Amino acid sequence: MASEAEKTFQRFAVFGESSSSGTEMNNKNFSKLCKDCGIMDGKTVTSTDVDIVFSKVKAKNARTITFEQFQEAMKELGQKRFKGKNPDEALENIYKHMEGKDPAITGVTKATTVGGVSRLTDTSKYTGSHKERFDESGKGKGIAGREEMTDNSGYVSGYTGAGTYDKKDK
Repeated sequence: MASEAEKTFQRFAVFGESSSSGTEMNNKNFSKLCKDCGIMDGKTVTSTDVDIVFSKVKAKNARTITFEQFQEAMKELGQKRFKGKNPDEALENIYKHMEGKDPAITGVTKATTVGGVSRLTDTSKYTGSHKERFDESGKGKGIAGREEMTDNSGYVSGYTGAGTYDKKDK
């Protein structure tokens, strides 16, 4: 059972931390694990309880906890979450909550196009100089649509024979 808990620990330890090796977990990810796995229920175990337990099990000046410290924290939270059960039974229930769980990414902010936003982003309705920044399909022209591009070909702007270099025979 502990190996499944260790896998869950590693998945949450690396979540949002590109430099993390998965062996240590910070307080943010510990709180996320407790919330996503249903250990933190808002009544018997609150976010404050989770923070206190994290601070209690971590080393004095450390910011992260190892898997061994994590197991201590789970024992403590298990006794608080499942009152009346013996510590081993409570820990077993905690590990059952954690089985196969991944960090949830629900509630992530998405771009919305409600109300006036769609009207403001419809490039076919643009007028004046803004209209010149987009082609017929609505795709932006990039820098060519924002700045007046100069012709660096070496020819004068009104010259009609540009690009037609005829070699004269002698």
